[in-house]
Amino acid sequence: MSKLHTIARDRATLFRVLLAIALLAIFFLATTRLKIPVAGDMDDKVNHVIAFFVLALLVDFSFPAWTFRTKVLVLIAYGLSIEITQAYLPYRSCSLFDLGADAGGLALYGICQPALRYLPVLRKGLEDTDRAEK
Repeated sequence: MSKLHTIARDRATLFRVLLAIALLAIFFLATTRLKIPVAGDMDDKVNHVIAFFVLALLVDFSFPAWTFRTKVLVLIAYGLSIEITQAYLPYRSCSLFDLGADAGGLALYGICQPALRYLPVLRKGLEDTDRAEK
């Protein structure tokens, strides 16, 4: 295995760990009774947009071989699973507007994704992944 493949694989592993942490944290925040000050201070839909933008970035770097469409479908399914779970919680409610905000975060990431190649912290990972795939 080439050095580039090793770097790309190690970077993907790091992003997968971060993705797992983010998925668990978001699920906890979406299903808890606790009022979390940071999350509670912003509008709920803004929270959804930010969360799914970050999830899209993490999925993008975790699974570089997946198509963007696959990544979006997986994350929409995750958002739908949260809404279904909330429908069964007496202190939460299911909202299609939340799912729309999730989709908005994914769309925003799709629009911003080409510009991310210019951020130094992310550029290296994109370059390594591009070279490893060739």
